[in-house]
Amino acid sequence: MRTLPCLTLDERRELKVLLSTKVVTMMGRKLEEGDWSEVYCRAKGIPEGGWSNLTIDVNHRGLGIEFKMLRVKPKAGGDSILSFCGRTIMHPAATRSIRIGDVYADPESVKVDVLLQYRQLIDAHMNRVRDGSPDGSVDVRFGWLLWERKLREFLYFEERMCKPDPDAYYAEWHETPPRGSRKPSRSLWIYRRESGKKRYSVTTTAGIKLQPYFDVPTAADPNLVYVRVQSEALSEDVVQLWISATTADRLRRTLGSLGSRVVSEAIVDASRFVSEIDRLDVREGRLAVPVRISRQAHDLLEQDWCPISDEHAIQHLLRVLALRREERWI
Repeated sequence: MRTLPCLTLDERRELKVLLSTKVVTMMGRKLEEGDWSEVYCRAKGIPEGGWSNLTIDVNHRGLGIEFKMLRVKPKAGGDSILSFCGRTIMHPAATRSIRIGDVYADPESVKVDVLLQYRQLIDAHMNRVRDGSPDGSVDVRFGWLLWERKLREFLYFEERMCKPDPDAYYAEWHETPPRGSRKPSRSLWIYRRESGKKRYSVTTTAGIKLQPYFDVPTAADPNLVYVRVQSEALSEDVVQLWISATTADRLRRTLGSLGSRVVSEAIVDASRFVSEIDRLDVREGRLAVPVRISRQAHDLLEQDWCPISDEHAIQHLLRVLALRREERWI
């Protein structure tokens, strides 16, 4: 399967601002499917249908997209999410609508039954998209999104949603022995005949679900969308933060400017007055604002406040500045 063009250059720029704004309001909470669906549809300029576990996520004039999101953990040492490029990864679930009559039956017969059920599910997606297509044509895709816990980096790409041909695969049962308090489990592993690569795992313990394996494209793939929306290094000495418009207004009123030198000097000075400060609320509203600071200032933010986001860091700064004005540090 090959990646497909999904976002124009202008749409990528819009997506970055919208995703930055979304992350600002999240204050470190988990990214949900509805968050991504909202940002994606707004960037594309298409109606947001609302994310659903039961049907396809985007259905607009013959275009259908089912989003598959996965939080990943780059290796220790500050690796970028781009380190996952070129790797094959398993997604925890493509669907939970699969049923297996006998988990001890011949693996080839179970494979055929499972893949036929999956084909029927894809047919249902295609029929829904066709119903809304002005000319009856359909373009149904998977949209794969990788994100990491700090919500700084994201990878996104799209592939054609193809119905698997059972004859192109072979299968075998795989037994996992009990470990500690974990019970033994039994899964059906389904491999591509041509390459011998595992492409699906079907669990039979704690609910049956189909788990697909997908290939992350290389960083050179023009259809791969990479977005950094927090603490973005623009050069060796310049880091760009993304903060809410409300916080940007407060910072500008406090410092008189959002200039890199002014904000950086304020951070360096405030780092001498670090204290525990409660998390502040963020009001939704206008789009996020980029603010550039020095690498030294950014390192102090990370070191002194361990922020959950750029917004959180600047709110800490504003609290320190406010307390200093009230002379509570003296």
